Amino acid sequence: MNPSVVLCADDFGMNTGVSQGIAELAQMGRLNATSAMTLAPGWPADAALLKPLRQCIDVGLHLDWTSPFALGAGHGHTLPRLMWLALCKQLNPATVRVCIERQLDLFEAHWNAPPDHVDGHQHVQQFPVIRESLVEVLAKRYPAGQRPWLRISRPLASTVDLKTWVIGAMGARALQTLALEAGIPCSQWLTGIYGFDGDAPRYAQRLDNWLQEAKGQSGVVLMCHPSLPEFQDKCADDSIAAARAQEFQILQSDLLPKLLQSHGLQSGRGSQALQ
Repeated sequence: MNPSVVLCADDFGMNTGVSQGIAELAQMGRLNATSAMTLAPGWPADAALLKPLRQCIDVGLHLDWTSPFALGAGHGHTLPRLMWLALCKQLNPATVRVCIERQLDLFEAHWNAPPDHVDGHQHVQQFPVIRESLVEVLAKRYPAGQRPWLRISRPLASTVDLKTWVIGAMGARALQTLALEAGIPCSQWLTGIYGFDGDAPRYAQRLDNWLQEAKGQSGVVLMCHPSLPEFQDKCADDSIAAARAQEFQILQSDLLPKLLQSHGLQSGRGSQALQ
């Protein structure tokens, strides 16, 4: 039976607390996937944390155009500027393809295998120009039947705020159409979206709501952004460090398996359900 929800932790490789926190949650069976920032200096060493878990979780590429790592690599932009450039078709497709290939090369160099999936930091994978280039690269680089699945950032939410609307409006349906035409498997829905506000009990309540909304759906990815709490004070440049610590606190507790059971859900790897 296919899993109802894929539990995916973003930003692996960003820093030690994030990478170690994700690896610990994966060891506990709390996660089914993680997405790696291969431009991050920590990626080569941190990849070793996941290798014992290769048979337990999907490890994918967190395509990056907006982090300090992307800025340092020479192709990055702030999120508002990248959105404007993409919407106005001011990105050069050839340059975009080179940037995608570079990040895939870095992934494979330290993972010794293609990514199980591809998504994007701040959902850049579905922006205009980037999405077309991404589908083209994946279709050419990997043979049919062995292509990474794509995360579609189509929000699964009963109430839509501005952030949720913008995420979906930047190209969820367009990316899904392109992917299916190219024979690339993809997810259907994304949940776990919030403003990184509130305390740990509020996150627990949100987790309950997200899983409630996932009932009866297929191809749902629940994204999260955990980090070990003891690293919170060492990440002054991370604006969501406190939220990361709270997410870890809730996800490592017994609440998640209890919520999955209470909502009649099961979790599993997208690579085994979406092909």
